[in-house]
Amino acid sequence: MITIYSDATPNGYRATVILEESGLEHEVVRIDTEKGEQRQESFLALNPAGAIPVLVDENGPGGTLRLPQSGAIVLYVAEKCRRFVPSTPRQRAYAYQWFYQIGTDITSASSWIFNHARAMPVKDSRNEAWLQNRLASALSVADKWLGDHEYFADEVSIADFLLYPNYWFRRSAIEASGMFPNLCRWGEAMTARPALTRGMSVFS
Repeated sequence: MITIYSDATPNGYRATVILEESGLEHEVVRIDTEKGEQRQESFLALNPAGAIPVLVDENGPGGTLRLPQSGAIVLYVAEKCRRFVPSTPRQRAYAYQWFYQIGTDITSASSWIFNHARAMPVKDSRNEAWLQNRLASALSVADKWLGDHEYFADEVSIADFLLYPNYWFRRSAIEASGMFPNLCRWGEAMTARPALTRGMSVFS
């Protein structure tokens, strides 16, 4: 049995989405980060960093496996269910490229704008504007790629599942901007996947 300790955040939804898509038996335990449950001793025993999500697989390699970090969880589940990592070398290379590009460029900029920047002791509108431009630039690169590709690796892969929760949280602004038509088309196609929808609804 796989247990995922998570919450209704982009990182948290990455874990619930990939598990729903995988078809692997699992259960979800909510860790309410707004109440600070991620700082309780019981959770810190799973992840001393005090961050969700954390996957616990009782049938992991070598026994029970405890695995934090949403990107690592997406990769682990994809490998365990033997899906979402393309079999052809070219498409697999694209999947890995975009998996890391999404994690370093889009996700980091989005997180700084909506989370870290708000917690900074000194606010500066110039810094916020710089971060907004950085996110728009990263999204533009993804949008351009999707103009020639249905999905990031030409088939649904780990890269798509890494991005979708971030897209979902920012979709209103992305759609309203009118700047990212290919990204919006991709988002609609992903939203139409029943398992993905279940994964995005576990905390509703």
